[in-house]
Amino acid sequence: MTDVRLHITDSGGEGRPVVLIHGWPLSGESWKAQRRALTAAGYRVVDYDRRGFGESDKPETGYDYDTFADDLQSVLTDLDLVDVTLVGFSMGGGEVARYLSRHGESRVRSVVFAAAVTPYMHKTDDNPDGPLDDELYGQLRGGLVEDRDAFFDDFVHGFFSVGDDLKVGDGEIKDARELAQQSSQTAAVGAMDAWATTDFRPDLPLVTVPTLVIHGSGDGTVPFEGSGARTHAAIPHSQLVVIDDAPHGLNVSHADEFNAALLAFLGDEAPGVDA
Repeated sequence: MTDVRLHITDSGGEGRPVVLIHGWPLSGESWKAQRRALTAAGYRVVDYDRRGFGESDKPETGYDYDTFADDLQSVLTDLDLVDVTLVGFSMGGGEVARYLSRHGESRVRSVVFAAAVTPYMHKTDDNPDGPLDDELYGQLRGGLVEDRDAFFDDFVHGFFSVGDDLKVGDGEIKDARELAQQSSQTAAVGAMDAWATTDFRPDLPLVTVPTLVIHGSGDGTVPFEGSGARTHAAIPHSQLVVIDDAPHGLNVSHADEFNAALLAFLGDEAPGVDA
């Protein structure tokens, strides 16, 4: 059991549980469109703010994927959730992969990797297809450390853009920026280091439950070819849905298409269809 208090939102009810794991640097509130759709379809919807983000406690330590996976285990055990679908968005996809390799699949029915950072973002000699090289990573980290406000403004715009084409309105930009600002700086930097440099390649072959990989074709933050395509290839039984012209934040910008793919997967685990 984690000694950090995590802010959890739980719709309750008798429906099959779906646990939503948010991306960096946001909080569980970034799942609003999915909460509504899943609750309306009869599922029990649980999401939580990662340690250091949103309304959860903000300790000075624990910003690594083993600890994040242990926090997720605490959520599942504290709520006594079984037959769960885990939906990990962006860095949350890393939690899904590490959770299964660290804690097993006994509580898990199926998983979803949504615009996920798996299998390994960092470009290295033995990972030449990693989409994040040292120069870009240094720029991102330096920007966050030197001017957090300006960094979040730029990052959020890129999060919802395909090239120069912003796919959401001012309200969605404002909401995301405010969620990002709820993070502690220690958490923001520590979690960035985690998603940028953690190698999930050993974790993915251990995924045996039904799996959906969903990604935007225009994702400039976690590019599809370096992440979603490789995750799909690493889990041979996985289903793939690629949403055309969707940015990284596709669960907001293309919520209807995202929700339709998610509900179809939850409903009958039918093969994914490229959109």
